[in-house]
Amino acid sequence: MIREKLKVSTQTLQWKCVESRVDSKRLYYGRFILSPLRKGQADTIGIAMRRILLGEIEGTCITRAKSEKIPHEYSTIVGIQESIHEILMNLKEIVLRSNLYGTRDASICFKGPGYVTAQDIILPPSVEVIDNTQHIANLTEPIHLCIELQIERKRGYRIKTLNNIQDGSYTIDAVFMPVRNANHSIHSYVNGNEKQEILFLEIWTNGSLTPKEALYEASRNLIDLFIPFLHAEEENFHFQNNQHKITLPLFTFHDKLVKDKLRKKKKEITLKSIFIDQLELPPRIYNCLKKSNIHTVLELFNKSQEDLLKIEHFRVEDLKNILNILEIEKHSE
Repeated sequence: MIREKLKVSTQTLQWKCVESRVDSKRLYYGRFILSPLRKGQADTIGIAMRRILLGEIEGTCITRAKSEKIPHEYSTIVGIQESIHEILMNLKEIVLRSNLYGTRDASICFKGPGYVTAQDIILPPSVEVIDNTQHIANLTEPIHLCIELQIERKRGYRIKTLNNIQDGSYTIDAVFMPVRNANHSIHSYVNGNEKQEILFLEIWTNGSLTPKEALYEASRNLIDLFIPFLHAEEENFHFQNNQHKITLPLFTFHDKLVKDKLRKKKKEITLKSIFIDQLELPPRIYNCLKKSNIHTVLELFNKSQEDLLKIEHFRVEDLKNILNILEIEKHSE
């Protein structure tokens, strides 16, 4: 093991990037340290960060391809060197970067002969290709290749279904994880009479995120998971018949908005110009609202409690969190 000379603060916890490199357009590497830590803390943080880095960060992939000229996935087309299956596998390898929410459409329309690469994909404005040279197909004759694509942003991975839609649409295996690998190691040292530790964290990404961006996103996600515990004493939920039924406070955002009817129109004009980006919401709550096309505070206020709880991954604690933030915003005006 190579021991590095590190200037370690004995008072405040600090992190630092000690190595950063770009091995290729689709492989970024970063090495970070966090110190000083008490005995056992480095392993606790390292294990948690690795799990979050590999499983909780969202990525963007092509998840479906459609062409009316394709009879089945394992067919071949005269004038195209690759089989349809090989083309789908090449589309799976395309690395995308985006901030999109929900599903977006893209397409390829190429006239041969020539090589079809990632730069030939017509993408929505919110999406970009990391490596334009990624190969898709080789057209050996003057034919047209037109493929409609579906792009999604999610986390984890998704295996394609066996049953394809009858209109020539085929699902593609999607690996949404932008972090290819993450490792942690620990260096122990003695500081006076106390044994302390330094956490080393290594991150490899596919280029859609830098290791530093991945570390920041993972940290935010990890913090968000512990927020409910910080407010545990404030919860006033009532459990009935041992079935974990929750009695919610009787409120709606709309009711709060219309309390003062005389100022309603003026309030609406103001709220239309305030975007939820300005509320400093936790990342998970922000993503849930964005995916439901809630972009402004006015749109948020016009949603009832029941409407918000129907949003996927939206929880009861999130309602209180939003209310607290809006109350702070109200008093700061």
